[in-house]
Amino acid sequence: MFEKTIAMLPAIVPTLMFLMFKGYHRQIPFTTEHIDKEYDYIVVGAGSAGAVVASRLSEDPHVKVLLLEAGGHEVWQSEIPMLAARLQMSEYDWQYRTEPQKYACQGMKEHRSNWPRGKILGGCSSINYMLYVRGNKRDYDHWASLGNYGWDHNSVFPYFIKSEDNRDPDILKNGYHGHGGHLTVSTTHYTTPIGGAFLQAAKMFGYPNIDINGVQQTGFAVPQGNIRRGARCSTSKAFIRDVRGRHNFHVVIYSHVTKVLFNKYKKAVAVEFDHKGLKHIAYARREIILSAGAINSPQLLMLSGIGPRYDLEELGIPVIVDAPGVGQNLQDHIGVGGLQFHVNAPVSVVQPRVFVAKSFTQWSTLGIGPLTMLGGLDGIGFIKTKYANQSDDWPDVEIHFIPSCASSDGGETIRKAMNLKDELFRKIYEPFLYDDSYAYYPVLLRPRSVGWMKLRSANPYDQPILQPNYLKDPYDTKVLVDSLKLSIKMALSEPFKKFKTRIWSQTWYGCEQHKPYSDGYLECLTRSYTATIYHPVGTAKMGTKDDPMAVVDPQLRVYGVSGLRVIDGSIMPTIVSGNTNAPIIMIGEKGADMIKGVLKSPPIKPGEAAIPYYLTLPPKQQKEYARGPMSQIGKIFGKLGIS
Repeated sequence: MFEKTIAMLPAIVPTLMFLMFKGYHRQIPFTTEHIDKEYDYIVVGAGSAGAVVASRLSEDPHVKVLLLEAGGHEVWQSEIPMLAARLQMSEYDWQYRTEPQKYACQGMKEHRSNWPRGKILGGCSSINYMLYVRGNKRDYDHWASLGNYGWDHNSVFPYFIKSEDNRDPDILKNGYHGHGGHLTVSTTHYTTPIGGAFLQAAKMFGYPNIDINGVQQTGFAVPQGNIRRGARCSTSKAFIRDVRGRHNFHVVIYSHVTKVLFNKYKKAVAVEFDHKGLKHIAYARREIILSAGAINSPQLLMLSGIGPRYDLEELGIPVIVDAPGVGQNLQDHIGVGGLQFHVNAPVSVVQPRVFVAKSFTQWSTLGIGPLTMLGGLDGIGFIKTKYANQSDDWPDVEIHFIPSCASSDGGETIRKAMNLKDELFRKIYEPFLYDDSYAYYPVLLRPRSVGWMKLRSANPYDQPILQPNYLKDPYDTKVLVDSLKLSIKMALSEPFKKFKTRIWSQTWYGCEQHKPYSDGYLECLTRSYTATIYHPVGTAKMGTKDDPMAVVDPQLRVYGVSGLRVIDGSIMPTIVSGNTNAPIIMIGEKGADMIKGVLKSPPIKPGEAAIPYYLTLPPKQQKEYARGPMSQIGKIFGKLGIS
């Protein structure tokens, strides 16, 4: 027994230290049970945008800010990047599910897609895959072309820089990144042996290895993410926990906001919310900001009487403003799963090899090893299918390279998160449990299929009806099929051959009538394993006053009332060409400045972001500067929960 205990010490000691310092964190509170009757600003939702907005507003010591969050504290599981998928369908997730899909999700139970949304401090930034992707400059210029002044790329770029604390010196030198902001961005310290083949294959097909947030987007990369010393850096950690101690800033968790209250002049004056079983009302002297996300923000607008008149009256909700655009314009990124490959070498991510004492020791002491992978993602790329403009840097598909598949965890997590049918899993994955594999996962960046959401009832605790209309427009399927064909070519190219790879041997469930990997087969696969990339946006659209479907103006003020703004992914007129978390944080930064009356962006142009002082030093001095007097201790204890 003694010998066994000694052998386990390398894993036990760092784990105990990690738990000890997590306890230390909670001895320094940054939430409160005290709720004042009145505040200057009330922010609903402590997610990717809300945490930013509330933190920035509370920088002014002369104003009082209340931040209300329906969920609770972050947990140790959310700190470990590799465990991202395990947070889905948990108590930290709202556990939304779409309506049955007619054209997609045919391989999922009831043809429904799970829609994870963070119910926790940090919102989706505390349960997502942490990818730091800004989108394409054309996305924002398009917003501006619709009449949304101040939202062109040159105007929003400084707000990406403002948040960012990029810790990769090679990336920082290109002038497209920030250093010293609240949000830590870094490149993961671990890639699998097969991850290099992904980048080499891309080069063979004319796609360079680049900084996808730099000069151009078309290309491939080992992705950067919101990672601080190997652990997740959520907006809760970056913008709330790191500024604890502000006496004018109250963060109240387990607070479900049920309604915004208006006076006779249609000015938002208060919010009604349930906190631990008791009803409360908090009043706002200046403004109320909804940052509850693309589902909860429009839901709260409708519960408060702002939405399509017919729908509200049908549910007996008094109409404050007839706003037909609330809940409409729902857009999401979808990817195609199921394009996976066998590997005859121990080079991928399988659960019995990764979830071992050594991995947890590496992570908890040094912030390295496989547990630092962004939800298990090993590479990312942006490509142009034949439907994209080949002369323009505006790719239409994003490729996720995942050195695993749904069988790699034995059916424990991904199967449930994707809501896969039992019979599909048994046929396609059960024969290969824990076998080495990898997958190309193409993601449609600018879908033409648009959906909607509306209230199921007037009960704020009932989940709304979510209808994304995945693949309703045939164009979307055509783009994805073409991306699958290109993915197959890359995945079987020369760089992968040394691993003795071959395409998946099982014919896809429900597609047996098609010749394997023909266009018909790939379309069938697309309509079967249609997976959300967790990016619903657009349900409180920003637009000009003459746009009948616009919900907020370019200052993010809700039309038809005063004292109320929406600041989150709901306001996107069109979805960005990339992961949405970084753009939503940018929206939070810009929205906070708008509330403060700062109407002009900081004078930072793309390619001219300030380079940190230490990077101007000779290489030897750079290393000495980076070490610092306490840096090694900082690196170790930083992984134990101290930022």
